[in-house]
Amino acid sequence: MRQPHIDDVVRLNQDIPELSLSRGQLGVIRSTWFAPSVAYEVEFADSQCEYGTRALLRDSQVTLEELLFEQNVDRRPQPA
Repeated sequence: MRQPHIDDVVRLNQDIPELSLSRGQLGVIRSTWFAPSVAYEVEFADSQCEYGTRALLRDSQVTLEELLFEQNVDRRPQPA
């Protein structure tokens, strides 16, 4: 499985009660940090589907939603 990149959709692997985030919630990668270890700034939508809550998460705290990624790919034939 590939590593998440900016604008990828990820699923939260654990509750983060201090931010009112629940396991299974979907978010979007907004930035990637590489030092001292890999971390992702993820933005989560609220109950009205408006983005707002951001969290800096370790790689182990999120799972890339590749099926959602594949569904968003434009599969129309490109002109030659």
